[in-house]
Amino acid sequence: MTQRLHLVFGGDLIDPSETVFKDVNDIHIVGMFPDYDSAHKAWKAEAQRTVDNAHTRYFIAHIHRLLDEEQPGSATQALGT
Repeated sequence: MTQRLHLVFGGDLIDPSETVFKDVNDIHIVGMFPDYDSAHKAWKAEAQRTVDNAHTRYFIAHIHRLLDEEQPGSATQALGT
């Protein structure tokens, strides 16, 4: 069985139109999840909890793609280019 690890994390951004954190030491690590559905539920809960702060964003990182270089990249990876 293939393991599909997902990391949910977030924090305050310098500019809400970009993905640069104000202070990487203050990044909130929500947790590591064994599948996308549970990661999405955790992401949604944090996003809804911080909905009134435009500078706060949460993300889902597909850790399993880092472990398997054969996997295609995601649209999230294209943000840095």
